[in-house]
Amino acid sequence: MLSYLIWNPDPAIFNIGSFDVRWYGLLFALGFIVSQQVMYKVFKADGRDEKEVDTLTLYMVVATIVGARLGHVLFYDPVEYLSDPIRILYIREGGLASHGGAIGIFIALWLFARKMKGMSYYWILDRVAIVTALTGAFIRFGNFTNSEILGEPTESNYGVVFATPAADFLKQYIVRSEEIDISRTTKITSDVPGRAPIDVLVKYNEVPVDEQVAHSFYQTKMPTILGNSGYLSEYIWHNPGDGLKYELYKANGTTYAEFYTYGIVRHPAQLYESIFCVFLTIFLYYLWNKKRAKMPEGLLFGIFMTLLFTSRFLIEFVKVWQEEFNNPLPINMGQILSIPMILAGLIIIWRVTRKKNLA
Repeated sequence: MLSYLIWNPDPAIFNIGSFDVRWYGLLFALGFIVSQQVMYKVFKADGRDEKEVDTLTLYMVVATIVGARLGHVLFYDPVEYLSDPIRILYIREGGLASHGGAIGIFIALWLFARKMKGMSYYWILDRVAIVTALTGAFIRFGNFTNSEILGEPTESNYGVVFATPAADFLKQYIVRSEEIDISRTTKITSDVPGRAPIDVLVKYNEVPVDEQVAHSFYQTKMPTILGNSGYLSEYIWHNPGDGLKYELYKANGTTYAEFYTYGIVRHPAQLYESIFCVFLTIFLYYLWNKKRAKMPEGLLFGIFMTLLFTSRFLIEFVKVWQEEFNNPLPINMGQILSIPMILAGLIIIWRVTRKKNLA
């Protein structure tokens, strides 16, 4: 039967010295590459020069990255970044806001439409809406590979235990650990929904391990680390007073430690958004392919805005707030920013359909 998933990938595909190539970066790039191929087909079908897609892609890439980064800086943590502006350039640290990316794209497409002959702003917005949803699906799956933008605990046995951040955190406390792997286990059981029994397997490097010191560490220090770390509490639940069930052994000359605790089962909010974006892409492409001759310009874009940001508003209820800030409302910044986007989508739908009916 379906139950919780232990999500424990290496976010890096490979390393070149101290530089690592990550799945997130690959998926981000693939989103634009695949979207570009779709736009070639769309432009050709609509009688436009396919070379215009190359220029459009450049506009979109720059607008998405710059807009998303500045959006995160201004919407979520302006004081922190403006006190040290150079950090705005440190994109590898993370921090891209989809609402900022959307604003950047709107501006870029307005400039693009002005440059191209015989192209209205609504016309290009309609076409780009299709591939924006597609690119969003790739990017949110990239967030999933990075174990970022976490969902709230499900408080059930269905969901995802994000194990990679926990393993990375534990490496700084377990001296000479070469590899830490987290998986499901039957060695312990849980009567509390949302607390999943997990096995943490530590592989030590070739330096000999002092067994007495290791036993002391797992008996006295590790229960406190697991139970009292604020960061680790996002991923693992452990009662320090219960001690720790563990094993210390050797296999093929390598020392291993294996201990058992509980992972926190969370909503895979990134996957919810990614899957929705896939269905939205299919729906928008269908409307363009079958109905565009009868649809007023702007309607496709209005539908996109309304559905995408409505889904974002709803999914935010099962997401951990990305930044804490003074907010008297029971909704977060992502939801606050989604409301004007939804309203804009509805207004566009009303205006373009009304205009066509009047005509």
